[in-house]
Amino acid sequence: MTRAAVALVVVGLLLAGCGRNDDKATTTTTEVTTVATAPPATKQPDTAVWPFASGTTRFDDPVAAARSFAVDYLGFLDPVIGEFQGGDSRSGEVAIRPTSDGPVTTVFVRMVTSDDSWWVLGAATANLQLESPDALAAISSPVTLSGQSTAFEATVNVEIRQDNTTDPLAEDIVMGGSMGEMGPFSKAISFDAPQTKAGAIILKTLSAEDGSIREACVLRVTFAG
Repeated sequence: MTRAAVALVVVGLLLAGCGRNDDKATTTTTEVTTVATAPPATKQPDTAVWPFASGTTRFDDPVAAARSFAVDYLGFLDPVIGEFQGGDSRSGEVAIRPTSDGPVTTVFVRMVTSDDSWWVLGAATANLQLESPDALAAISSPVTLSGQSTAFEATVNVEIRQDNTTDPLAEDIVMGGSMGEMGPFSKAISFDAPQTKAGAIILKTLSAEDGSIREACVLRVTFAG
């Protein structure tokens, strides 16, 4: 379980890893398209995965930021989006599900720039617990991912991405537990040389019926060297 308050999202929630038990999360279908535009920034905020600072999209609503992250960054098809749960006046979380009864992925959002726009710092789900590396750790290739998981046929899909693109530097799988039983995983994963200073590690499970994404853990990292 993530161990810190949302008000200290990166230092607390994300440093604790991706695993989260959030039985109180309640989701409702919410259509939010509110966005603001801004000139491209020259530098991605240190703690933010989405949106890309190199683009012009900015979000003046935290639910809009979470929905765009789910669809445009992770690839959810038509997610059920919950209400914003505030930690303080500048941070909080939004629950997303692939369907109304699907597993919860909790998206962490925060205002991290002077324009008061909303940014996504990462995501967590109870079934995918990435214990190493830590959030904001400097990783190099190969990086050993270890933790606990449960998934269909024990298979968890892994991507390592750099900022400013959704194309992965590496795609792989790790094998943990299955059938609702958590089990350990550990694997060294090699990735191509990044062109940016930071990116993210993504763990996700896919539907056995149609291959669509069901839940995800997203951890912000930097690149060594």
